[in-house]
Amino acid sequence: MPSPRSASPELQNAMDDVVEAVNRTIERLLPESDMAEGELYDAMRHGVLGGGKRLRPFLCIQSAFLFNVPSSRARRVAAAIEFMHCYSLIHDDLPAMDDASLRRGQPTVHKQYGDAAAILAGDALLTLAFEILADPETHPDPFVQAELVRELAKAAGSHGMVGGQMLDLIAERDDVDFDVGEISRLQRMKTGKLMAFACEAGAIVGKASEPQRKALCNYAHDLGLAFQVTDDILDVEADPQDTGKDTQKDEDAGKATFVSTLGKDAARARAEMIIGQAKRHLNIFEGRGKMLAELADYVLERRA
Repeated sequence: MPSPRSASPELQNAMDDVVEAVNRTIERLLPESDMAEGELYDAMRHGVLGGGKRLRPFLCIQSAFLFNVPSSRARRVAAAIEFMHCYSLIHDDLPAMDDASLRRGQPTVHKQYGDAAAILAGDALLTLAFEILADPETHPDPFVQAELVRELAKAAGSHGMVGGQMLDLIAERDDVDFDVGEISRLQRMKTGKLMAFACEAGAIVGKASEPQRKALCNYAHDLGLAFQVTDDILDVEADPQDTGKDTQKDEDAGKATFVSTLGKDAARARAEMIIGQAKRHLNIFEGRGKMLAELADYVLERRA
């Protein structure tokens, strides 16, 4: 098996630029507060600004780039998506869910601020995401605002991320035996739907054609599924110092994953097949989706 490679210099520079730009936007949208409820803002900022690859913002900004969307609009949408993603991480880490103590190399929000503050911080980030998308500063067209809000709600709700998390909890039960198809559905909901929205959001803001929008959604759905397969592999074989979070949590919980169902080698082969499929969806852009294609290879070969 070839040794994993890091991102190419061009991709790494592009990813670093997104991290810097989106973090600046997040700082503006989520400033510190000296009010009585300031601890809530501290918890929110801890959950959002404590590192992270900003993969979903990268997808959003690169997708928006295909349609010449002004960078200020793309960054606001990207920040809203990251708020939604980080809310889900804060809640997933709670004792009632995954009971994680480490996230992005730092104490999880509930470890740092307590369970109640973590719940409220997640709730506040969730609602802030919709507030940003509905703001005319994000896009002056009310139809675009409404479309962004509607599609994010679908990606994050019971038919998407939240429903996927429920399936994830069910998968831990002793009397439940998920097959590969059910695990794939779980992960498409839990991980893939929000990634798909990240790409689709760039197309919505850019008022892209339906075929272009569909191609980006299909690419992102496959990318999200491959991301979860590699995450399952990392959960088994990676060092927590590299991943910045607890490992072997799924195995300890007896959770059905691609690795527990297929084995590591078959799971890795499946990820490679899915990534190849994801990249083919970008053919419609005739080479302009180069960074998205390189990101797919990076997801396949990442070690953290």
